[in-house]
Amino acid sequence: MSLRLSTVILPYLRWHEGGRAAWQRAEQLGFHTAFTYDHLSWRTFRDGPWFGAVPTLTAAAAATDRLRLGTLVTSPNFRHPVTLAKELISLDDISNGRITLGIGAGGNGFDATTLLKSGQEPWTPRERADRFGEFVPLLDRLLTEDSVSSDGDFYSAHEARNIPGCVQRPRLPFAVAATGPRGMKLAARHGQAWVTTGDPKLYETGTPEQSVQAIHGQVEKLAAACAAVGRDVSELDKILLTGFTPDRGRPLESLDAFVDFAGRHAELGFTDIVIHWPIPDSDFAAGEKVFERIAMEAPAQLA
Repeated sequence: MSLRLSTVILPYLRWHEGGRAAWQRAEQLGFHTAFTYDHLSWRTFRDGPWFGAVPTLTAAAAATDRLRLGTLVTSPNFRHPVTLAKELISLDDISNGRITLGIGAGGNGFDATTLLKSGQEPWTPRERADRFGEFVPLLDRLLTEDSVSSDGDFYSAHEARNIPGCVQRPRLPFAVAATGPRGMKLAARHGQAWVTTGDPKLYETGTPEQSVQAIHGQVEKLAAACAAVGRDVSELDKILLTGFTPDRGRPLESLDAFVDFAGRHAELGFTDIVIHWPIPDSDFAAGEKVFERIAMEAPAQLA
């Protein structure tokens, strides 16, 4: 299978001042999927415009025809599976079955603290993993069953109705972001795809070669998790979200640089490479002409 190229459009643009145009241009350029981040606010963008993921994707669905759309990623940090399921079913309907849910355990940024009471501590990594382990199976049920009741340690549902369900059957696909063993198990059991950004420990001081080795190790762990549940790892798409490896923005400096970067990761079994839509004066700054050339020409070179 040819390597697919997708993009992630951060939701910082007003819809009528560049937002709509970006999503429509992503479709024109031939990207397989255009994702957006599902955060309340994020890093250096915290003090500027930042819009909600679900309304943004709804607008993008109405403004495009073929482009797949999705979150990268949604987390339990501020989502509940019952309300999220209702929004996803609606979004899948509006888009006529073009939605992928990227989903992860969440981190310790602003999403993890915005809803806390004064003096309350954010969840530890273990607590996030515990919640994620309950969140994903319940969301799976909510998107595939007409009526769901469940009493969990963290999330409950009482006769939650989700008729008519998703356009995509049995439900819209999950792309599970995971690097640890518990997340890998969830990807193996419930995912149609697996997502990684690489090894965060290598971002500051690692080398591209070390990063490739670390990601290779992650792929092997995913294969082991799939084998443990009797699933062939080849059934899962494998998605690399770029920009967080030691290469940083270098793959977007030229078409040749990107083809070399993407090719090395395709050899590890990746099916999808996701690049950030250029944002001037940010960590995601990139030349627009080079970016568009990569979008239009790289997939053929990586076929």
